Amino acid sequence: MRRLRRALVCFAVVAAVASAACADPPDKEMQQAQGAIDAARAAGAEQYARTEYAAAEDALKRSREAVDQRDYRAALNAALDARERAQAAAKDTVNAKATARADAEKGLAQATAALNDARAKVRVENSRNARAVSAARRTISSDETAVQEARTAFEAGDYLASIEKSRAATARLRAAIHDLDVPTPTAGRRRH
Repeated sequence: MRRLRRALVCFAVVAAVASAACADPPDKEMQQAQGAIDAARAAGAEQYARTEYAAAEDALKRSREAVDQRDYRAALNAALDARERAQAAAKDTVNAKATARADAEKGLAQATAALNDARAKVRVENSRNARAVSAARRTISSDETAVQEARTAFEAGDYLASIEKSRAATARLRAAIHDLDVPTPTAGRRRH
């Protein structure tokens, strides 16, 4: 009997604490969630961990809506979810950014190599490919700028833009090199 009484008292205390905890809006938890979202944004989560970051913002929005409806338990749960997701987005951002940096370095190396290959190919080409040489020179001129823009983006920490620019330049330069390798058709002799 005594055990039952203690269990009932414990249950009543837990119920009272739980109901008291949900009697007010979870302002502290919502502020913590907003702080975690702000930190994730500053780390670059909008770019490198979009899904988790968007889920964190959505959870915080749900928390605010629940407060407006005076459903403080749902607001608390959503705020805690928002904080957790924002922290996960920040962590994912660190990993994704490191991978993107490595990919950007690789992309820049490939674009630089393709640029050097194209320059070398143009220098040794003879006049029988004059049209292809002229087109390759235009591509080289244009893609020198593109590779420099990719380097600038890399130095600014915008690894995704660097990857995009260097890959596009590499593809165009490789196509120009390919066009130089294709033999031009020679005109056949006319019979009289």
